[in-house]
Amino acid sequence: MEKEIAIIDNNSLARLGLQSLLEEIIPDFTIRTFGSFAELMADTPDMFVHYFVSTQIYLEHTTFFLQKKNQTVVLCNAETQAQLSGVLSLNINQDEQHLVKSILLLHQHGHRKGHPHSLPTGMHPAIHPQMPLQNDLTKREIEVLSLVARGFINKEIANKLNISLTTVITHRKNITEKLGIKSVSGLTIYAVMRGYVEADSI
Repeated sequence: MEKEIAIIDNNSLARLGLQSLLEEIIPDFTIRTFGSFAELMADTPDMFVHYFVSTQIYLEHTTFFLQKKNQTVVLCNAETQAQLSGVLSLNINQDEQHLVKSILLLHQHGHRKGHPHSLPTGMHPAIHPQMPLQNDLTKREIEVLSLVARGFINKEIANKLNISLTTVITHRKNITEKLGIKSVSGLTIYAVMRGYVEADSI
């Protein structure tokens, strides 16, 4: 059975941005977007594994989402996040690196609970056909990738690994070519999914 995630938000940019990130993090799930609660209800509202919903829509339709509490993540800002005690929430007003980290931590939270509807399970690297094999990267490239994922810049990586800046740049170029991933957020996701770094260390 196809696994689907719903994003319900009247902000088109927020919907599309989150959809793009989730598709990168969990490529084996179908991400569907809805501009309103009415659009969701006109579809098949009970079929989704998860619901990423704006604070406004969540508050207007709390009864529906409380019935799906373990499956619902409320999209909010830092101020409203503090008010959503006891509810899974995601601060969408973060820079890309922190947003990716938050999503990965949500995944790990769900994975640890082992709930059948917890945040997407089955994400073990070995069963991701879209991801290149581990042995595609050399040991040194994995070290560089891990440091990139943890937020270090090229100069800091060179100092940590006691190699030249040019060598770091060459390694990063090779990593990008081998993996076909250009963005730092994409590399971070890959590193976490492969177990090279923990989500809470990025």
